[in-house]
Amino acid sequence: MGNIRRVGAALSAVVLALGSFPAAAESMNAALGSAYINNPDLNSARAQLRAIDEGVPQALAGYRPTISGSVDVSTQTSRNKVPLLPTTDWSKGLTSATYAISVEQPIFLGFRTANGVKLAQSSVKAGREQLKVVEASVLLDAVTAFMDVIRAQVVVNLTAQNIEFLREQLRAAEDRLSVGEGTRTDVAQTNARLQEGISDYAQAVADLNRAIATYIQVIGHQPDRLGGYNGIEKLLPPTLDAGIAYALSNHPSIIAALYNVDIAAYNVRIAEGATLPTVGLQASLSRREESGLRDTWNETASIGGRLSVPIYQGGEVASSVRQFKETLGQRRIDLDSTRAQVRQAFVSSWGELEAARAQVKAAEVQVSAQQLALDGVIEERRVGQRTTLDVLNSQQDLLEARVALVNAQYRRVVGAYTVLSAYGKLDAKTLALAVDIYDPTEHLDAVKDRWGGLRTPDGR
Repeated sequence: MGNIRRVGAALSAVVLALGSFPAAAESMNAALGSAYINNPDLNSARAQLRAIDEGVPQALAGYRPTISGSVDVSTQTSRNKVPLLPTTDWSKGLTSATYAISVEQPIFLGFRTANGVKLAQSSVKAGREQLKVVEASVLLDAVTAFMDVIRAQVVVNLTAQNIEFLREQLRAAEDRLSVGEGTRTDVAQTNARLQEGISDYAQAVADLNRAIATYIQVIGHQPDRLGGYNGIEKLLPPTLDAGIAYALSNHPSIIAALYNVDIAAYNVRIAEGATLPTVGLQASLSRREESGLRDTWNETASIGGRLSVPIYQGGEVASSVRQFKETLGQRRIDLDSTRAQVRQAFVSSWGELEAARAQVKAAEVQVSAQQLALDGVIEERRVGQRTTLDVLNSQQDLLEARVALVNAQYRRVVGAYTVLSAYGKLDAKTLALAVDIYDPTEHLDAVKDRWGGLRTPDGR
């Protein structure tokens, strides 16, 4: 088994030798670290998980009392009309004010609070696994963007070299024609190939610009001179079967699907809890004050318990229970589907990597053979055994072989990271990126036991 470091070095050697970018080389891991910190899709997924974390204190609120206060103020005036007497003036206003505070403490809600807390905790765990999926996707996009720039730059350099070669051939053909050793056909054929090469170069530059734009989008900055690959094939499983077994047990998509089954099950229990009695305590304290002809006040305090037993709810609760049971069945089917998808993705990426390894070896041999063939055809043309068209065809074959080698090396590098993603281990920790690893537990620990406060842990 070859090593990605060697493959990457082969690409980097071409890029560095031909001078792709005028700045210090940026390694693959440095680019991935930048994407890990700056990619908006990944940061959005982290924000989404923080929002999911808030479901835990919301569920825990079911154990806590609710306190409310109220103030009612009113003023009353009146006047009377008695027969045979003049109309009286408005009486002096009577002002009344009532101040009240009430407390409600739930005791038993049909197990809905306990199941709601478990549901929220499972949602957090599912969200963390989904964040891992997004992280792997973003890192794989960053790998692809990194390699796209390198491949595009190498193709630009190869097509530029091809143009220089064809220009030399055109000058040589014109020189031979001027001394009567060549033909106008040789000149025309060479010029046609030169124009084709110029067209290929323009397309290669367009592909490079597109790759750079994607690099900026995914990684967050303009690419510098790229190079420096860390071998990751040592992180891959030794066999296909071992990889499938690990992925089916540890891939974050599968673990998230398992938690989604738990969430659906807790929803069923919460819905069933609506058919059970509820018990709670209620306490209140109020003061009523009246001012006018005579100031009076009255204070009242009360405390009591309440038992509520649902008898018939119009069929709504029963329908909700059935609905959540159907959703639970769906989540179990989704789990089976996710397992099948993970298996298919791993087998497919493993096969692509194996094919890329074979293609690299074949392309290396092909490039070497085509270079020897071109050298031989040029020598044979000098002694009149080959034509200019033979040289042009041989040069085109060599160019295509070199591009094929670049594409095979690209597929091998990207393929190795794709296998690691399908394996469930494409993350910053496994790749040992030089970044501060995002810890999702910090936010949950900061908010789960908070009884109040409108600011987020970061001060917003």
